[in-house]
Amino acid sequence: MSLSVKQAKASGRESVTVDECIPHAPSISAVSPQVSRGWAQVEGSPLPLGATWIEEEQAVNFAVYAEHADSVTLLLYSPRDLVKPILTFQFDPIRNKSGRIWHCRIPLHQMQDSRYYAYSVSGQAVTGLNGFDQEKVLLDPYAKGVFFPAGFDRKLAMKPGRNDEKAPLGILPRQHVAFDWSGEVPPRPESDAIIYELHVKGFTKNSNSGVPSSRAGTYSGLIEKISYLKELGITVVELMPIFQRDPQEGDYWGYMPLNFFAPHGQWAASADDDEQHLEFRNMVKTFHQAGIAVVLDVVYNHTCEGDDRGPTYSFKGLDAAGYYMLSSDPACPYANHSGTGNTLNFSQAHVRRMVMDSLRYWKNEMHIDGFRFDLASVFSRNADGSLNWRDAPIFSEIAADPELDRLALIAEPWDVGGYQLGRGFPGTTWLQWNARYRDDVRRFVRGDAGMVPDLMRRIYGSDDLFPDSLTDAYHAYQTVNYVDCHDGFALYDLVSYGQKNNWKNGHDNQDGMDANYSWNCGHEGDESAPAEVLALRRKQAKNFFCLLMLSNGIPMFRAGDEFLNTQFGNNNPYNQDNEISWLDWSRLEANQDVFRFFKTMIAFRKSHPSLCRSRFWRDDISWYGIGPAIDLSAESRSLAFCLHGSSQDDDDIYVMINAYWQALQFKIQEGAPEDWVRIVDTDLPTPADFSDRGLPLDSSIYQVAPRSIVVLVRAKQEGVPLRAR
Repeated sequence: MSLSVKQAKASGRESVTVDECIPHAPSISAVSPQVSRGWAQVEGSPLPLGATWIEEEQAVNFAVYAEHADSVTLLLYSPRDLVKPILTFQFDPIRNKSGRIWHCRIPLHQMQDSRYYAYSVSGQAVTGLNGFDQEKVLLDPYAKGVFFPAGFDRKLAMKPGRNDEKAPLGILPRQHVAFDWSGEVPPRPESDAIIYELHVKGFTKNSNSGVPSSRAGTYSGLIEKISYLKELGITVVELMPIFQRDPQEGDYWGYMPLNFFAPHGQWAASADDDEQHLEFRNMVKTFHQAGIAVVLDVVYNHTCEGDDRGPTYSFKGLDAAGYYMLSSDPACPYANHSGTGNTLNFSQAHVRRMVMDSLRYWKNEMHIDGFRFDLASVFSRNADGSLNWRDAPIFSEIAADPELDRLALIAEPWDVGGYQLGRGFPGTTWLQWNARYRDDVRRFVRGDAGMVPDLMRRIYGSDDLFPDSLTDAYHAYQTVNYVDCHDGFALYDLVSYGQKNNWKNGHDNQDGMDANYSWNCGHEGDESAPAEVLALRRKQAKNFFCLLMLSNGIPMFRAGDEFLNTQFGNNNPYNQDNEISWLDWSRLEANQDVFRFFKTMIAFRKSHPSLCRSRFWRDDISWYGIGPAIDLSAESRSLAFCLHGSSQDDDDIYVMINAYWQALQFKIQEGAPEDWVRIVDTDLPTPADFSDRGLPLDSSIYQVAPRSIVVLVRAKQEGVPLRAR
C-alpha cells in the first residue's frame, strides 16, 4: 500500500496520518463476513511501554510516556538515510493516546527497511528546563538497543534546534530469536558469598591481560577470566554500570546512564546490534555455569542529561517536568540530589514503573541475579526533595513483585545530603554497603587511637546499625563489608598514599574524597620507596583482607586488590579510560604471595560457616585483649577474640590483632597450647603467612609482631559440650 504524504509544518519532516497506516478493510457482502480487528491493532496499545514486536501481527507496537506533550511524532529511519525518516507517524490524541501514554501499531510492511526509531515531541516548555523542542530527535527511554550514528554529536544536543543524523536512536525490535539458556543453573550464594567488584572494560583491556585484543575490554573478554575468578574463590561478580551511556561524555565508570534497558554497546566485541545482546547473555550464562552470580551496579537516580545546560537526548524532550525533580531555585531549576545535575522524581508513578520494568527486563531477559543501587537514598526522596524515612513507595513495589523476590538487592544507602545507613534505610530486607565498616577498619589498621570498640562492632556484624532486636530483627549478612571500592583509593594505594593524586582528572585535584583514612607507611607513592616500606605495605594489605574475611557479614573487594593493583594515588578516576584504571596484570606475577594470601583466606572463610552467619554471633564469641580483659582505652590498639563454632558444627577460631607499632605478647585465654594450631600470621613471608595444615603451638604466650594479625584454630571435638572445653 502506498502512503499519502503531508508536510509537518513545525519540523519540516514528512508525516502520515493514522488512517494511512491502517490497511483498507475489504468490501462487505452477504457471503464475505467482516473480519474484526481489535482496538489495539487499530490504535496501538499503551502497554507495554517501548517498542514491542507482535509476532502474530507482524507489527511493532510503540508506546511512550509524555504527560505534558501537546503532540508526539514517531520517526522511523533506514540505515541508508538518517536524516529523512522513511516513515513519520503523527499520533492522533483522540485515537493514539491513553491517559498520559501515546501509542500506535505499525505493520512490518509499512516500515519497509527501517531499522531505527525515535520521537519528536512538542509542548509548553517550563521556563529554564530546556525541555520541549519539536526539532529534537528523541530516544525512547525503553529502547532495548541504542544506535549512535557516525555523526553523533553531544554538543549539538546541548543547543536548541535540529540534530538529525547526530542523535542516538532506538533499535527496532524484529522477530524474536530465543536465547538458549539450557544448562544454566543460577547460583544462590549465601554463607559462601564473596563479592568482587569489577569494571567490564578495565578488567581485561590492558594488553597484558592475556585476553586477545579482539575481545579485550568486552563482555566476552570477561568469560576468559572466569577460571581465574574460580581459582580466587569469587562467588559473585558485581559489574560496575553497564547501562548504555553517552560515549562522548568521558564517563568511564558508567555512572551517567543514557538508557536503563540497553547494555553499553561499546563494550561488545561485535558491532552488530543483535549480537551485542547475545554476547551479554552468553557472558551471564557462562558465569552461571561456573557457579558465579552476576549483580549489576545500577544507576536509576539520575541520567546523563545533566542540568539545564546539559544535552537533550530523551527524558528532557519527552517531559522534563514529569521525569525530573525540580528545585525552587530559578538559577538551578533541576534538583541535584545525585551531584550530577539532575535527579529522577520517584514520587512520580511512571518513573517508578520505568525502574520496575527495567529491573524485570534484566532479570527475565538477561538472567541477572541482583542489583546494587547507586545512591539509593534518592528512592526515598519526596517530590519536594525531603526524605521519606518510612513509606517510600518504590520499596513496597519492589518487595511485592514476585519476579524480583529472590534477587539480591544491595543499597548504597545515601545520596548527596542524605545518609540512611542501617535501619534508617526504608528497604528493611535489603543488603547495604557499610561505609562505617570501611572507615572504622581503615582507621584501626593505620593505628588511630580509640578505635577498638568500633572495630569490635564491625567484626561482629555492625549490630549497632542493623539491630537484631525483637522489633527490627535484622540479619548480620545485610551488612556488605568492604575496605575499598571503585570510589576511593584502591587497596594498595590506601597503604601507599597519604594524599590523593587526581591531577589528571582535570579538576585541580579538587575532586574525589579527602577523608581517605589512608597511610603511606612512611613514604608517599612507589618511586624510591625503601624495601622496608614496601614490605610493610604488603603486610598492611594482608591485614585489611584478613579482617574482612574474619568479619560477620558479606565481604566485598575490588578487582586487582588481590595483586596490589595501583591507580597511582588517583582516588576518583571516573574519566580515566586508560592505564590508570585498567588492571595491570603484570602485578599478578609480581605479587603472587599476596594473591596466594587472598585466595587462601577466602577458602578459609568458606570452610568455616561460623564466620558468616544469618544471625549475629551472640554468646558464641568471647572478647579478650592481650590478657583476659579487653583494653577499650583510647590508647589501645590491640584486640583478641574467640569465636566458638560448636553451634555451627565448626571449629573454634582464636584471633589476635595488633595494630600497634611494637610487638605485643598475647596470652591465649582458652584451652591448652596444644589444642591450637596457627593458620595465619600476617607478619611472616609466604607461604608461612598462611598454613593450610596449621602449625602446632608450644606455649600459651604468642608474641604478635607490630601491625600484624594471628589466627589460630582449635578442631571441633565430637560430643564435647562447649563449656567443657
